[in-house]
Amino acid sequence: MLFDDLMLTVGQRFRRPEPRRRVRDFVRGLLAPLPRKNCWTIAEHAGDTGPDGMQDLLTRVKWDDADVREFVGDHLGDAEAVLVIDETGDLKKGGTPSACSGSIRAQPARSRTVRSPCTSSTPPMLVMRCSTRRSTSPNPWCDDAERRAEAGVPQQVRFATKPQLASRMIATAVTAGLPCRWVAGDEAYGNDPRLAAQLRQMRRGYVLAVACSHQVITGLGGYRVDALAACLPATAWQRVSAGRGAKGYRYYDWSFTALPHAADAHGGHHWLLIRRNRRNGELAFYRC
Repeated sequence: MLFDDLMLTVGQRFRRPEPRRRVRDFVRGLLAPLPRKNCWTIAEHAGDTGPDGMQDLLTRVKWDDADVREFVGDHLGDAEAVLVIDETGDLKKGGTPSACSGSIRAQPARSRTVRSPCTSSTPPMLVMRCSTRRSTSPNPWCDDAERRAEAGVPQQVRFATKPQLASRMIATAVTAGLPCRWVAGDEAYGNDPRLAAQLRQMRRGYVLAVACSHQVITGLGGYRVDALAACLPATAWQRVSAGRGAKGYRYYDWSFTALPHAADAHGGHHWLLIRRNRRNGELAFYRC
């Protein structure tokens, strides 16, 4: 089985059988249909009497995510794969020492079409996770050594924005040879021009969401993307499915506008992709 092959690969990182068993049980718990997933519920699913072993696995044991990345590349890799940048945030409950922990995930998924990048023929696969503890107002946490120590934040960990974390992970994945041609992300990443410039330099295509105030240069001059959308004729829109949902195919109206005057020193081509909700007319904008 593919699961057994992966566990055998990851298990080689551990000298003792106990952490190898716990890794297997932990991943099985994540895959199980548990109503809530935490160290308590996963430990109970594994038959443990308490959560100590699972908590120890997550807080003290160290391993290299390169094994998972290489495994995904070898078994599910595709030259046309899309790295999907996403983030999760968990607010720790407690007193003053608590901090907000965030992470960003990069997931490769095969895509049938560039025009509808969220359409995938295979489930997304987690290949990398990068975490940093930060507060909702990062400045006090970055400079307060006492609070960082009390909350268990290592000295080497520094605050980084979502695009900065994404930039590091993408560079790591591409340098390691993970097959991928495209990168997709929401506005948190599309609104940072440095990330887009890095992707062009790495010769990777991208579909990154941008704000409605984003400016583009067309043959008729500069426009806000929402103003440009208001000027598009009816013939500029076409209906395309963004994949099957719980109630069937999710159809949207899409517009695809070439941006021939966008500066690019890497031989790339630029477009503005606009998605319109067919029920309420809500618009979403993507720089490609």
